[in-house]
Amino acid sequence: LFLRCLGGVYESSPWVAERAYDSNGYTSVTALWEAMKKVVNSATLEEKLKLLRAHPDLGGKAALRGEMTEESKFEQKRAGLGSLSQEELNKFNALNDRYKKKFEFPFILAVRNASKRAILSAFERRIESDQKIELSECLYQVHKIAYLRLLDKIETSPIGFLTTHVLDTANGIPAAGMFIELKRISDNTILKQFITNADGRLDKPALSGSEFKSGSYELQFHVGEYFAALGTPIAPTPFLDVVPIRFGIDNPESHYHVPLLCSPWSFSTYRGS
Repeated sequence: LFLRCLGGVYESSPWVAERAYDSNGYTSVTALWEAMKKVVNSATLEEKLKLLRAHPDLGGKAALRGEMTEESKFEQKRAGLGSLSQEELNKFNALNDRYKKKFEFPFILAVRNASKRAILSAFERRIESDQKIELSECLYQVHKIAYLRLLDKIETSPIGFLTTHVLDTANGIPAAGMFIELKRISDNTILKQFITNADGRLDKPALSGSEFKSGSYELQFHVGEYFAALGTPIAPTPFLDVVPIRFGIDNPESHYHVPLLCSPWSFSTYRGS
Protein backbone atom coordinates (compact mmCIF):
# COMPACT_ATOMS: atom_id res chain seq x y z
CA LEU A 1 0.00 0.00 0.00
CA PHE A 2 2.85 2.41 0.88
CA LEU A 3 4.60 1.81 -2.42
CA ARG A 4 1.38 1.88 -4.43
CA CYS A 5 0.41 5.23 -2.93
CA LEU A 6 3.82 6.93 -2.93
CA GLY A 7 5.76 5.21 -5.70
CA GLY A 8 5.18 8.11 -8.09
CA VAL A 9 6.07 10.92 -5.69
CA TYR A 10 9.56 10.94 -7.22
CA GLU A 11 8.96 10.84 -10.96
CA SER A 12 8.81 7.22 -12.21
CA SER A 13 11.24 6.25 -9.43
CA PRO A 14 9.45 3.91 -6.97
CA TRP A 15 12.83 2.88 -5.51
CA VAL A 16 12.79 6.09 -3.45
CA ALA A 17 9.59 5.17 -1.63
CA GLU A 18 10.71 1.56 -1.34
CA ARG A 19 13.92 2.50 0.47
CA ALA A 20 12.17 5.10 2.63
CA TYR A 21 9.61 2.61 3.89
CA ASP A 22 9.58 2.20 7.66
CA SER A 23 7.29 -0.37 9.25
CA ASN A 24 6.91 1.94 12.25
CA GLY A 25 5.46 4.66 10.04
CA TYR A 26 6.07 8.41 10.13
CA THR A 27 4.55 10.96 12.48
CA SER A 28 4.21 13.69 9.84
CA VAL A 29 4.44 14.41 6.13
CA THR A 30 7.53 16.49 6.87
CA ALA A 31 9.26 13.51 8.48
CA LEU A 32 8.38 11.26 5.53
CA TRP A 33 9.64 13.86 3.05
CA GLU A 34 12.91 14.20 4.95
CA ALA A 35 13.36 10.42 4.82
CA MET A 36 12.70 10.34 1.07
CA LYS A 37 15.10 13.24 0.52
CA LYS A 38 17.76 11.35 2.46
CA VAL A 39 17.28 8.32 0.19
CA VAL A 40 17.83 10.42 -2.93
CA ASN A 41 20.71 12.44 -1.52
CA SER A 42 22.55 9.26 -0.49
CA ALA A 43 21.92 7.51 -3.81
CA THR A 44 24.68 6.91 -6.34
CA LEU A 45 25.36 9.46 -9.07
CA GLU A 46 24.00 7.00 -11.63
CA GLU A 47 20.73 6.68 -9.67
CA LYS A 48 20.41 10.44 -9.33
CA LEU A 49 20.92 10.94 -13.07
CA LYS A 50 18.36 8.23 -13.82
CA LEU A 51 15.88 10.04 -11.56
CA LEU A 52 16.48 13.36 -13.31
CA ARG A 53 16.18 11.78 -16.76
CA ALA A 54 12.80 10.30 -15.79
CA HIS A 55 11.36 13.83 -15.82
CA PRO A 56 9.68 15.08 -19.00
CA ASP A 57 10.67 18.26 -20.79
CA LEU A 58 8.72 21.31 -19.71
CA GLY A 59 6.24 22.19 -22.46
CA GLY A 60 8.01 19.73 -24.72
CA LYS A 61 7.29 16.96 -27.19
CA ALA A 62 6.34 14.40 -24.53
CA ALA A 63 3.55 16.71 -23.38
CA LEU A 64 2.18 16.94 -26.91
CA ARG A 65 2.25 13.16 -27.26
CA GLY A 66 0.66 12.69 -23.85
CA GLU A 67 3.66 10.68 -22.64
CA MET A 68 3.76 11.98 -19.07
CA THR A 69 2.68 10.76 -15.66
CA GLU A 70 -0.63 12.10 -14.38
CA GLU A 71 1.25 14.15 -11.79
CA SER A 72 3.41 15.86 -14.43
CA LYS A 73 0.39 16.51 -16.64
CA PHE A 74 -1.40 18.25 -13.76
CA GLU A 75 1.65 20.33 -12.78
CA GLN A 76 2.45 21.50 -16.29
CA LYS A 77 -1.18 22.28 -17.05
CA ARG A 78 -1.48 24.36 -13.86
CA ALA A 79 1.56 26.38 -14.94
CA GLY A 80 -0.02 27.11 -18.32
CA LEU A 81 2.30 24.79 -20.24
CA GLY A 82 -0.61 22.84 -21.67
CA SER A 83 -1.76 25.82 -23.75
CA LEU A 84 1.40 27.24 -25.32
CA SER A 85 1.27 29.31 -28.49
CA GLN A 86 3.34 28.05 -31.41
CA GLU A 87 5.94 30.72 -30.69
CA GLU A 88 6.14 29.68 -27.04
CA LEU A 89 6.29 26.00 -27.97
CA ASN A 90 9.18 26.65 -30.36
CA LYS A 91 11.03 28.57 -27.65
CA PHE A 92 10.55 25.82 -25.08
CA ASN A 93 11.64 23.12 -27.53
CA ALA A 94 14.79 25.07 -28.44
CA LEU A 95 15.67 25.64 -24.78
CA ASN A 96 14.96 22.00 -23.89
CA ASP A 97 17.24 20.78 -26.70
CA ARG A 98 20.07 23.18 -25.77
CA TYR A 99 19.83 22.32 -22.09
CA LYS A 100 19.83 18.54 -22.58
CA LYS A 101 22.69 18.71 -25.05
CA LYS A 102 24.76 20.67 -22.52
CA PHE A 103 23.87 18.83 -19.29
CA GLU A 104 22.63 15.41 -20.49
CA PHE A 105 19.50 15.59 -18.32
CA PRO A 106 16.31 17.67 -18.68
CA PHE A 107 15.69 21.09 -17.19
CA ILE A 108 13.69 20.58 -13.99
CA LEU A 109 11.67 23.19 -12.13
CA ALA A 110 8.81 22.84 -9.63
CA VAL A 111 6.31 24.58 -11.90
CA ARG A 112 3.04 23.98 -10.04
CA ASN A 113 2.92 27.52 -8.63
CA ALA A 114 5.01 29.21 -11.33
CA SER A 115 4.03 31.33 -14.35
CA LYS A 116 5.29 30.85 -17.89
CA ARG A 117 7.33 34.05 -17.50
CA ALA A 118 9.02 32.74 -14.36
CA ILE A 119 9.74 29.37 -16.00
CA LEU A 120 11.29 30.92 -19.10
CA SER A 121 13.36 33.34 -17.02
CA ALA A 122 14.72 30.48 -14.92
CA PHE A 123 15.38 28.43 -18.07
CA GLU A 124 17.35 31.23 -19.74
CA ARG A 125 19.37 31.91 -16.58
CA ARG A 126 20.17 28.33 -15.68
CA ILE A 127 21.15 27.23 -19.17
CA GLU A 128 24.30 29.36 -18.72
CA SER A 129 25.23 27.52 -15.50
CA ASP A 130 27.69 24.63 -15.12
CA GLN A 131 27.14 20.90 -14.68
CA LYS A 132 27.78 20.67 -10.94
CA ILE A 133 25.51 23.60 -10.08
CA GLU A 134 22.70 22.36 -12.31
CA LEU A 135 22.84 18.82 -10.94
CA SER A 136 22.40 20.24 -7.45
CA GLU A 137 19.65 22.65 -8.55
CA CYS A 138 17.69 19.96 -10.37
CA LEU A 139 17.79 17.65 -7.35
CA TYR A 140 16.59 20.55 -5.18
CA GLN A 141 13.68 21.11 -7.59
CA VAL A 142 12.90 17.37 -7.64
CA HIS A 143 12.57 17.45 -3.84
CA LYS A 144 10.17 20.42 -4.08
CA ILE A 145 8.06 18.59 -6.64
CA ALA A 146 7.98 15.50 -4.42
CA TYR A 147 6.92 17.50 -1.38
CA LEU A 148 3.96 19.04 -3.21
CA ARG A 149 2.92 15.61 -4.43
CA LEU A 150 3.08 14.26 -0.88
CA LEU A 151 0.72 17.02 0.26
CA ASP A 152 -1.75 15.83 -2.40
CA LYS A 153 -1.58 12.23 -1.25
CA ILE A 154 -1.31 12.33 2.55
CA GLU A 155 -3.20 14.26 5.20
CA THR A 156 -0.83 16.45 7.18
CA SER A 157 -0.53 16.38 10.97
CA PRO A 158 -2.72 19.16 12.50
CA ILE A 159 0.20 20.84 14.27
CA GLY A 160 0.75 24.00 12.20
CA PHE A 161 -0.78 27.39 12.88
CA LEU A 162 -0.85 31.02 11.74
CA THR A 163 -0.28 34.08 13.95
CA THR A 164 0.23 37.80 13.47
CA HIS A 165 1.40 40.82 15.48
CA VAL A 166 0.87 44.47 14.54
CA LEU A 167 3.24 47.21 15.69
CA ASP A 168 2.42 50.89 15.30
CA THR A 169 5.79 52.41 14.36
CA ALA A 170 4.39 55.98 14.25
CA ASN A 171 3.57 55.93 17.95
CA GLY A 172 5.97 53.22 19.09
CA ILE A 173 3.25 50.99 20.53
CA PRO A 174 1.45 47.71 19.81
CA ALA A 175 -1.46 48.37 17.44
CA ALA A 176 -4.33 47.47 19.77
CA GLY A 177 -7.86 47.43 18.37
CA MET A 178 -6.95 47.03 14.69
CA PHE A 179 -9.50 45.21 12.52
CA ILE A 180 -8.01 42.38 10.43
CA GLU A 181 -9.57 40.06 7.86
CA LEU A 182 -8.12 36.75 6.64
CA LYS A 183 -8.92 35.74 3.05
CA ARG A 184 -8.27 32.53 1.13
CA ILE A 185 -7.10 33.43 -2.37
CA SER A 186 -8.23 30.31 -4.26
CA ASP A 187 -11.92 31.12 -3.85
CA ASN A 188 -11.69 34.75 -2.66
CA THR A 189 -13.40 33.83 0.62
CA ILE A 190 -13.09 35.82 3.83
CA LEU A 191 -12.37 33.10 6.38
CA LYS A 192 -12.18 35.08 9.61
CA GLN A 193 -12.22 38.56 11.13
CA PHE A 194 -10.26 39.71 14.16
CA ILE A 195 -9.54 42.65 16.44
CA THR A 196 -6.03 42.87 17.86
CA ASN A 197 -5.65 42.77 21.63
CA ALA A 198 -3.71 45.16 23.88
CA ASP A 199 -0.43 43.61 22.75
CA GLY A 200 -1.26 44.02 19.05
CA ARG A 201 -1.74 40.27 18.72
CA LEU A 202 -4.70 37.91 18.32
CA ASP A 203 -6.04 36.03 21.32
CA LYS A 204 -5.58 32.74 19.48
CA PRO A 205 -4.07 31.59 16.15
CA ALA A 206 -5.71 32.95 13.02
CA LEU A 207 -5.71 29.42 11.61
CA SER A 208 -4.79 26.11 13.22
CA GLY A 209 -5.52 22.40 13.18
CA SER A 210 -7.45 21.03 10.22
CA GLU A 211 -8.23 24.57 9.00
CA PHE A 212 -4.55 25.26 8.43
CA LYS A 213 -3.91 24.03 4.89
CA SER A 214 -1.32 24.77 2.22
CA GLY A 215 -2.27 27.49 -0.24
CA SER A 216 -2.29 31.25 -0.74
CA TYR A 217 -3.88 33.59 1.79
CA GLU A 218 -4.17 37.32 2.44
CA LEU A 219 -4.28 39.22 5.71
CA GLN A 220 -6.01 42.58 5.28
CA PHE A 221 -4.98 45.09 7.94
CA HIS A 222 -7.33 48.08 8.28
CA VAL A 223 -4.63 50.57 9.22
CA GLY A 224 -6.46 53.71 8.04
CA GLU A 225 -9.34 53.39 10.48
CA TYR A 226 -6.92 52.36 13.24
CA PHE A 227 -4.85 55.56 12.95
CA ALA A 228 -7.97 57.68 12.55
CA ALA A 229 -9.47 56.25 15.76
CA LEU A 230 -6.19 56.80 17.59
CA GLY A 231 -6.03 60.46 16.51
CA THR A 232 -2.73 60.05 14.67
CA PRO A 233 -2.49 62.76 11.94
CA ILE A 234 -3.31 61.27 8.52
CA ALA A 235 -4.23 62.68 5.13
CA PRO A 236 -7.93 63.41 4.37
CA THR A 237 -7.71 60.51 1.95
CA PRO A 238 -5.48 58.05 3.84
CA PHE A 239 -2.29 57.13 2.05
CA LEU A 240 -2.63 53.65 3.55
CA ASP A 241 -6.16 52.46 4.21
CA VAL A 242 -6.23 48.67 4.00
CA VAL A 243 -2.83 46.96 3.81
CA PRO A 244 -3.07 43.51 2.15
CA ILE A 245 -0.30 41.02 2.84
CA ARG A 246 -0.56 38.05 0.49
CA PHE A 247 1.47 35.00 1.48
CA GLY A 248 1.73 31.28 0.89
CA ILE A 249 1.49 28.40 3.33
CA ASP A 250 3.85 25.73 2.02
CA ASN A 251 4.15 23.46 5.05
CA PRO A 252 0.91 23.12 7.07
CA GLU A 253 2.87 21.36 9.80
CA SER A 254 4.83 24.54 10.63
CA HIS A 255 4.19 27.79 12.49
CA TYR A 256 3.77 30.79 10.18
CA HIS A 257 3.99 34.21 11.80
CA VAL A 258 3.06 37.15 9.56
CA PRO A 259 3.62 40.43 11.44
CA LEU A 260 2.96 43.97 10.28
CA LEU A 261 4.98 47.06 11.19
CA CYS A 262 3.10 50.13 10.05
CA SER A 263 2.65 53.89 10.16
CA PRO A 264 0.18 56.03 8.19
CA TRP A 265 2.82 56.20 5.44
CA SER A 266 4.71 52.92 5.37
CA PHE A 267 4.60 49.24 6.27
CA SER A 268 6.78 46.14 6.27
CA THR A 269 6.45 42.44 7.00
CA TYR A 270 8.49 39.23 7.10
CA ARG A 271 8.14 35.50 7.71
CA GLY A 272 8.47 35.02 11.44
CA SER A 273 8.18 31.92 13.58
